[in-house]
Amino acid sequence: MAGGRLIVLEGIDGAGTTTQAQRLAEALKKEGRDVHLTREPSDGPIGRVLREILAGKHKPTDASTLALLFAADRADHLNREVEPALKRGAVVISDRWYHSSLAYQGSEEDREWILTLNARARRPDLTIVLEVPPEMAAERRVADRRNEEIFDALETQRRVAQTYRQVVDRLQDREWIVVLDGMLGIDEVAAEVHRLAQETCAGAGDKAP
Repeated sequence: MAGGRLIVLEGIDGAGTTTQAQRLAEALKKEGRDVHLTREPSDGPIGRVLREILAGKHKPTDASTLALLFAADRADHLNREVEPALKRGAVVISDRWYHSSLAYQGSEEDREWILTLNARARRPDLTIVLEVPPEMAAERRVADRRNEEIFDALETQRRVAQTYRQVVDRLQDREWIVVLDGMLGIDEVAAEVHRLAQETCAGAGDKAP
């Protein structure tokens, strides 16, 4: 494979993106592929501040500020982690990318502005959006004993779930985006994610505009 591939998992909080990103990384490593698993917010300096904000520190933080911080973190993430891994030919699997900014901040701010902020962010070779009812996602977060974050209110997650659909409609003509039913069994979802990733690694993602 000439050059690497960037594969992104997206969805509301509790959709299973972290679990499926980890499962995919394990499956591809077993095939002998070079894999780099990462996430957003990143583990870089801006990402660490963002995680504090999401946890409820540094209030209040408006949508414009968050959009700017996420775009800055993404630029740093790309330069620090993603591009070096892609250049060596790795499959980079990211738990979230700019689609999250569009879904979470895009409903309150102009999406075109957010797209402009992220204009230099690499376009994924494949983006998989896991759809899960917000009510079920909330139950999963409780079961996992996750710390509550600023976007966890049920009404907020309902809004974001609707916005994700709008994001898919907005971007699907220029990116390869696949929406999967996240309510299927974990193994069933993992198998489909793996199949799509294999197609992407084989060059199927090149069919995206």
